[in-house]
Amino acid sequence: MYSSTKTYVHSVGLACAFRQWRADSHCRFLHGYALSIKFTFCAAELDVRNWVVDFGSLKSMKGWLEDLLDHKTLVASDDPELEMFRELDKRGVICLREVPATGCEALAYHIYQFAETWLKDNGYSPRCTLKSVEVREHDGNSAVYEE
Repeated sequence: MYSSTKTYVHSVGLACAFRQWRADSHCRFLHGYALSIKFTFCAAELDVRNWVVDFGSLKSMKGWLEDLLDHKTLVASDDPELEMFRELDKRGVICLREVPATGCEALAYHIYQFAETWLKDNGYSPRCTLKSVEVREHDGNSAVYEE
């Protein structure tokens, strides 16, 4: 089995704010990170160019990540303050992205789902599969989703 990885490092600018409204700790407050996102792709056979995935073709996936994360405020769809965040978005104070859940684990899962569909839509699947997505807040904290 071959593997290749694509990482959008912290300096790429995938900076967003979110909160874990259910947390008892300081994570319940709105806070932000310049996230790093790492994809691991796998294939039993390489393509005609001897690649698992063409990194140049990932521009649309990067664009989706930028639209989801870059200078955005992510709020869980069940956040009790969601209406306030919607009002802040309406007033131009934040750029809101409502997501099923927040945090690195939830983001890794959300991104994984998108990337898996992206691979199918772009002709990589079934030859190439997505092994995992890692979302890193900083050098000390990350979460990985893999099936």
